[in-house]
Amino acid sequence: MDHAESKPPRRVRYKGTHPKTFKEKYKELNPELYADDVEKIIQKGYTPVGMHRSICVDEILEFLNIQPGQVGLDATLGYGGHTLEILKRLNNKGKLYATDIDPFELPRTKERLQTLGYGEDILQIRKMNFSEIDQIAAEAGGLDFVLADLGVSSMQIDNPERGFSLKVDGPLDLRLNPKAGQSAATLLKTITQPHLEELLFTNADEPYAEIISTAIVTSIKKGIAINTTHQLKEVIKDALDFLPQSERIDTIKKTCTRCFQALRIEINDEFGVLDKFLAKLPDVLATGGKVAILSFHSGEDRRVKKAFQLFNREGIYSEVAPEPIRPSAAEIGSNPRARSAKLRWAIKA
Repeated sequence: MDHAESKPPRRVRYKGTHPKTFKEKYKELNPELYADDVEKIIQKGYTPVGMHRSICVDEILEFLNIQPGQVGLDATLGYGGHTLEILKRLNNKGKLYATDIDPFELPRTKERLQTLGYGEDILQIRKMNFSEIDQIAAEAGGLDFVLADLGVSSMQIDNPERGFSLKVDGPLDLRLNPKAGQSAATLLKTITQPHLEELLFTNADEPYAEIISTAIVTSIKKGIAINTTHQLKEVIKDALDFLPQSERIDTIKKTCTRCFQALRIEINDEFGVLDKFLAKLPDVLATGGKVAILSFHSGEDRRVKKAFQLFNREGIYSEVAPEPIRPSAAEIGSNPRARSAKLRWAIKA
């Protein structure tokens, strides 16, 4: 027997002592094979590349109080962290539906959960926008609970090919579903200065919206390409060159984050999708059904708060969260991405 042929293929080598690019991070991209290494990264307060750490898990589960035999929906499947904890509480009795529009991450999460023993008898995964929640209810009937985590998954942020992060240069895409709609780069090629200014202010409360929108539109008219994340970053950096040196670096970083957020919200119609979801919720929840929504943006939180309060006044919801629930100091310390999270809930009358 040729023992050389039975050896598994060696991973592709990289230069230096540590992997630098996204594709080279073989351990973190395959966490199930390197649990000890991944745990070390988490203990340092970081989220491993290719993974997502679910936020407010205990708080969500305490409110939903899921019982075996119930039927519910995780409207934003993502990495499946919340989904897995819900499945554990169902204890193979009842059914959980889950939706997501990411064509790359959804099959990976589905395979991961199936490997853990959760097949279609207990878990039904649908590739669809969560604004179409009424289609799930048409199949499942009244839902006992609904969860929606409105944050962008860490896997999407960390992958430079998706264009969500400023850390590494990549295509200026920002689509949650890269196979549908137009990219942020395409949008910027045709957008007018007034429209872009309004977009930056409305979606991200950007104080320098007029200056930045003018700089972007002027650059494109001059034939300066803005097709990558770093190209957009450079335009923003140059536009804010007038700031005092002492505050320039920090302000540019925060401004870039807000601008990318504003473009992402526009590209994916995130506010419009959320409004449709909130409007349909009362009709898909069973009597006594519970909904928990985790938001990361003030615009999202305002929409959730107003919708819950409106339906509460109309007697459709018997009770709503008086104030948002925030992650604990311990969770924020171990996972900085939880810092801006707000959890609100409601109960169907």
